[in-house]
Amino acid sequence: MTTGRDSSTTPESGGPAAHGDEPREARLARLLAKARALPATPGVYLMKDAAEVVLYVGKASRLNDRVSSYFVPSADLGPRKQPLLDAVRDFDTIECEGEWEALLTENRLIKDISPRFNARLTDDKTYPYLVVTTREDFPRVVVTRNLQAPEFRGARVFGPFTRPGALREAVTLLQRVFRFRTCSLDIVDGDERNKSFRPCLLYNIQMCTAPCAAKIGREPYRADVDRFVRFLTGKRSAMLRQMHKEMSDAAAAQEYEKAAALRDQIRAVERLDERARRGRKDTWQPEAESFHVDPRRGTLALQRAIGADRPIRCIEAIDIAHLQGGQTVGSKVCFVDGRPLKNEYRRYRIRSVSRTGTDGRAGVNDDYASIREVVSRRYREAGTGQELYPDAILIDGGLGQLHAAMEAFGELNVRPPLVLSLAKKEEVLFVFRPDPPGAPRSALGGRGEPVRLGRENLGLKLCQAIRDEAHRFAQHYHHVMRRKKTLDEE
Repeated sequence: MTTGRDSSTTPESGGPAAHGDEPREARLARLLAKARALPATPGVYLMKDAAEVVLYVGKASRLNDRVSSYFVPSADLGPRKQPLLDAVRDFDTIECEGEWEALLTENRLIKDISPRFNARLTDDKTYPYLVVTTREDFPRVVVTRNLQAPEFRGARVFGPFTRPGALREAVTLLQRVFRFRTCSLDIVDGDERNKSFRPCLLYNIQMCTAPCAAKIGREPYRADVDRFVRFLTGKRSAMLRQMHKEMSDAAAAQEYEKAAALRDQIRAVERLDERARRGRKDTWQPEAESFHVDPRRGTLALQRAIGADRPIRCIEAIDIAHLQGGQTVGSKVCFVDGRPLKNEYRRYRIRSVSRTGTDGRAGVNDDYASIREVVSRRYREAGTGQELYPDAILIDGGLGQLHAAMEAFGELNVRPPLVLSLAKKEEVLFVFRPDPPGAPRSALGGRGEPVRLGRENLGLKLCQAIRDEAHRFAQHYHHVMRRKKTLDEE
């Protein structure tokens, strides 16, 4: 901890300055100068009054920038926190190894000290907790506001946290290191059904070890979760020493695969300290578009725009391509955290639509039947419980295409979590929300609601980019099929 004591002295006594009698402008100027001298590192700051009682605890990705923002002349902290400037006389800071540690440190200090300006933890609102379900064969890591759920009995609980967004971002970051599961599947060790289960995309992007598909045993998985818990409780150095020892023992026993996995995990933990925040330059550009979309901001904007109660991390999009009904093909593209995951792209040659019309020449254009076929072929295994649905499915088209997709979903045993459709020209986003459990089943099993978003909305731009990528991928396959027909290679 860096001490927040001010070293200025009064001319008369030579002792410490009486901060309580200091003019407001001079006090804020003194605190601003001190704040600007802080390091540009993550950390936690503690605002104190004249009696050195902590008034407020906060976290920062850059201490100098965040703490300075309180004391600049134009600072507006809002009606709840503005009185803090009249009471604060000094501050202390705690430098942290990363934003993840700052988040946990802030949470522990607020719970221990209960500062009066951190009123969000003392009002009647419900704040999220981080829960590790230790009673399961393969423990889950869950962010929840409801600790009374039966599955959380006997679990390790951390929190509450005042910043849900920061908590979820930290969990995502740490999931890349410890590769724990966050799904709600009931996984039993030794269940034969696990071997035929197709894991979700978190396994493909190396954020989960997929115990659902028997890709890891019970003991190695629980060892990873135990390291994660020790990491959260501040035992990072001891955890790393133990991991180094386990890696050496595995190498000596010629268990090279286990040793390599531990080596990679150690490096990932150490890289957490070197992680820098990514700015606006961290963008991706689809092949068919000229604008840039920030992936993280786009997914958050989409979640807010449609009122989703869970993060939208995995989006799959479906499109159909043809020429006057001939050589009809379909495509499915996949995006995770707003970025394309191309090894999950799929293309489909449509079989259910006739290639010739009544005159024997022109093809039959039936986008609805084509969409029904692609949806059925792509998600039939998810409907039988053999794999998971993505968080959202985007259909290229309007309400008619959405209805066609829902007809196909209606024939499956499991309902999709969220289905969207987006048509060109109007650019209206239709949102299909499945019926809640226990509700009467409607004709489509849910409701489609039009959502009109501004042209600059990042959620809409993200959907447009994903839709256009699905269109590009479908058109490419369609051109391949036409070329084969032209060259008589079919």
